[in-house]
Amino acid sequence: MSVLKELKNFMMRGNVVDMAVGVIVGGAFGKIVSSLVSDIIMPPIGYVLGGVDFSNLRIVVKEAVGDAAAVTINYGTFIQTILDFVIIATAIFFAIKGINALQHKKEEAPAAPPAPTKEETLLTEIRDLLKEQNNKQ
Repeated sequence: MSVLKELKNFMMRGNVVDMAVGVIVGGAFGKIVSSLVSDIIMPPIGYVLGGVDFSNLRIVVKEAVGDAAAVTINYGTFIQTILDFVIIATAIFFAIKGINALQHKKEEAPAAPPAPTKEETLLTEIRDLLKEQNNKQ
C-alpha cells in the first residue's frame, strides 16, 4: 500500500499537475498553429509562388507498383512543419518575455526603508546634541 500512497502523493504535487495542464494546452496550441500554417499561411504563399500546394510537394523515389505504395520524400510537409515550429517558438518566446516583464515589475517595487535600530537612534540623538553644543559656543 505504501507504493500506491507515494504514487498518489507524487501525482498530486503542484508541479506535476501544472506540467500535465501545460502538455494538454500545448498539444491543443500545436493543433491551432498547424491549422494556421496549413490552412491560412501556406495557401497564399503557394498562390504567390504560382499555385503551388506545399502539401503536395514531394520527390518520388520509386513509383507505385501494384499494391505497393510509392516511395516519396515529402519536403512540402517538412516546410510546413518548420513553419509550425517557428510560429510556436515565436509565440512561446513572446509569452515568456511578457511573463518575465510582469515578474520584473513586481520585483522592482521599492521596499520601505527599514526602521532605524536603537543604536542608530541613539547616535542620531548624540549627533544632534553635539551640534547644539557647538552652535551655543
